Amino acid sequence: MSLIKWLALIPFIGLLGGTYFANKVTPYLFGMPFLLGYCVIWVVITTVIMVVIYKLDPKNREGDA
Repeated sequence: MSLIKWLALIPFIGLLGGTYFANKVTPYLFGMPFLLGYCVIWVVITTVIMVVIYKLDPKNREGDA
């Protein structure tokens, strides 16, 4: 497995491991409780990471079909 695909581990750690530490209500992010805002931010970060993985993966280059 190429090293770039190891980036996919970051959202897994961020969403599952980080929610244990982010389990709070009092600080609000964008009008949402902290945990919900934390999860929404990680969904956006996950999307960006998956786009980076897709763009850098040599199997997805044009002309290889």
